[in-house]
Order: sequence, then C-alpha cells, then structure tokens
Amino acid sequence: MKRTLISLAMVSALSVSTAQANNVWEKEANDAWIDGKAEATLLFNPNVNSFDINTDVKNGVVILTGQVDHNVDKKLARELVLGIDGVKEVDNQITVVEGIDRKELEKQRGMAESSFTDVKIATVIKTRLLFDTDISGTDIDVDVKNNIVTLTGEVDSQAEKDLAISISKNAEDVKDVTANLDIVKSS
Repeated sequence: MKRTLISLAMVSALSVSTAQANNVWEKEANDAWIDGKAEATLLFNPNVNSFDINTDVKNGVVILTGQVDHNVDKKLARELVLGIDGVKEVDNQITVVEGIDRKELEKQRGMAESSFTDVKIATVIKTRLLFDTDISGTDIDVDVKNNIVTLTGEVDSQAEKDLAISISKNAEDVKDVTANLDIVKSS
C-alpha cells in the first residue's frame, strides 16, 4: 500500500512537472512566433526602416528598440506590431533621433533625398488615413513619387474622397495630389 501511494505521488509529481515544462515550451514557442511575425511585418512595410528597429518578445509583450528619425515612424512601428495576433502589449522603447544632419543620415541609408521625403510623406498620410474614423484608410493605397501623392482605392462617399485629398494635401512637403478614388456606395 505504501509503495502504491509513493508511486502515485511520483506519477502525479511527474505529470505536474511535464505539464509545467510543456506550458513553458508553448509560451516560448508563441513568443518566437510573435517575434518572427513582428520582424516580418516591419520588414515588409515599405514605410518603416526595419533595419533600425529591433524586436524582442516576452510573454506576448513585444519590446521595440532602435532608432528612427521621426515620431510618426515610432508610432507606425507600434501600431503595425500591435495588430499582430497574440500580441498583448507593445513596449515602445524606440528612440526618435532629432537633429541628425539629413544628408549624413541619407548617406548611411543609401537613399536619395527625394526618396527619403517620399517615404516620409507616404507614412504620414497613410497613418493619418488609418487613424481617421471617418475614412476606411485600409481601402486607400498611398504612393508618392517626387513629392506627388497618388491615392488609389475605394471610398464610400464624395465627402470621404474630399477628406482623403485634404489630409494628403496638408501633409508636409506634398507638391500635388492625384486622387484615383472610386466612390462605392455601401449596401
């Protein structure tokens, strides 16, 4: 009888230990999946220089570190990562480096000045469209070449189209806006 109780206690303890080990493994695997997804999300977004941003994940909390040149880049990185399934929170420790000589920064990144400005304009406009509750920003593509913005996609009304154009024209460094936006009536 004593042996049976001891054996049952050992099996029970082993089961608890195995369950705890599996739980730890699942959390680590989930964190690794989230980290890979965060890296890919930042890498494939043309408006974020992902090479200057590092990600680390602990228990579903993504920690962003690195340097960007504009606050909008920091916010965009946070919003992109926050939208990933399984992310509980984003600890945004990215540093905004202001006052850097733009030409030196562009040399480091290998970007021409107009290309740098185009990316900045596109990021600002897309972010404003995404955060405006009166526009479905996910249905509008923003392309910028030589400071000229082209909006393509669908909106629900003329008012939404006008608002998207106004938001784009009000962004810094924009020379002109071409709106290829179709008005689609919702049923």
